[in-house]
Amino acid sequence: MGQSSPSSVHVIGGGLAGSEAAWQLARRGVPVVLHEMRPGYGTEAHQTDGLAELVCSNSFRSDDAANNAIGLLHEEMRRCGSLIMAAADGAKLPAGAALAVDRHRFSEAVTNAIAQEPLIELRREAVDSLPPEAWDSVIVATGPLTSPGLAEAIQGISGEGYLAFFDAIAPIVYKDSIDFETAWYQSRYDKVGPGGENEGSGDYINCPLDQAQYEAFIDALLDAETTQFKTWEADTPYFEGCLPIEVMASRGRETLRYGPMKPVGLTDPRTGRRPYAVVQLRQDNALGTLYNLVGFQTKIRYKQQVEMFRMIPGLENAEFARLGGLHRNTFINSPRLLDDRLRMKVAPRIRFAGQITGVEGYVESAAVGILSGRFAAAERLGEDTAPPPPTTALGALLGHITGGGDPETFQPMNVNFGLFPPIYGENGKPVKRKERKPAQCARALADLDRWLAGDTPRAAAE
Repeated sequence: MGQSSPSSVHVIGGGLAGSEAAWQLARRGVPVVLHEMRPGYGTEAHQTDGLAELVCSNSFRSDDAANNAIGLLHEEMRRCGSLIMAAADGAKLPAGAALAVDRHRFSEAVTNAIAQEPLIELRREAVDSLPPEAWDSVIVATGPLTSPGLAEAIQGISGEGYLAFFDAIAPIVYKDSIDFETAWYQSRYDKVGPGGENEGSGDYINCPLDQAQYEAFIDALLDAETTQFKTWEADTPYFEGCLPIEVMASRGRETLRYGPMKPVGLTDPRTGRRPYAVVQLRQDNALGTLYNLVGFQTKIRYKQQVEMFRMIPGLENAEFARLGGLHRNTFINSPRLLDDRLRMKVAPRIRFAGQITGVEGYVESAAVGILSGRFAAAERLGEDTAPPPPTTALGALLGHITGGGDPETFQPMNVNFGLFPPIYGENGKPVKRKERKPAQCARALADLDRWLAGDTPRAAAE
């Protein structure tokens, strides 16, 4: 006796993540209703009614799968049968080692593929409230421009403080690039942490500045060129809780020294005295490989950020997993709200995908769409798809947004090698820095292939 067809999964949002999630579901024999509010309801950012429209840059960044985390993610997505990567490869433009696309050809390719897929029904309508209970499997992939009604509904079931509408992104540094000949571990006043008598002595990494260094840093801040809000976010005001450091500096040269750079309660072990000013870094992920500069959200241009932050003693050779920013956005506190299959813990029929989960970038958004679609398909088919290994780019990204990131400081993140577990050689010692990225990439692709080999649903096999 033949099996009955599975019922439809509803995907809300026709951007990169929603289109990818719908495609993955259909490829595995599961019907989809894809809801896209354009053209009936426009946004300040979109110009067309095409699916997967690129509203900002046309670059998918590096395509180097042997040395670069984003390039590795490209290759992993290709091996997962990604619609987004197939469309990007078909619309590729000359861009050296990067993958840049003709944005119109790219969107047309995605739109046409979705339109020609018999298992996907595209409904041009807005979903501006909590999806009805009859939709027992839903993927919300509405991105940074989630409709107000749906955002309010999500906030209602998740909790008041777990849906953000503004990124206040502080730079993140790879811990192994910090100079501990200068920097040291200490909490203010050596406060005891919640986990034990000695906890708290090393909660923060501290980088000291003398008066001349502080004054030079303030001069650089005041002279720096900042990026401007995009047209569609220009009406988003600053609020006092996340002022850019350059705005604080403009209010007076001592403002930062009495704010995020205050030195009180700290003693430089090299001098035995309190420094003139301090930059503190706080652990940002469970692996302990990434640290963020506390209170250092900024709209200074990226190149100048690198030059300026390397003026800080202890960070002269810092390598950055992410630079600072301030943007209008809508994203949930995924480490608190989602399980490892991207389901909402308090409402498991609802999954999330894309930028609303707290990933940054086109490719990362589509990658989470792949995972959300695969998890939803497996559930519909009565099967189980394990999360990809944490050694893969897909698994590292998933792990970060569903538990590896710190819920107290969670902000949108690009894929980077700081999200991957350490890699060791046959001698049991960490792989040398110059060999580390190629080794991590090779390990990731081998582990991904093993995961994919064991993740062929019955419907797809038939």
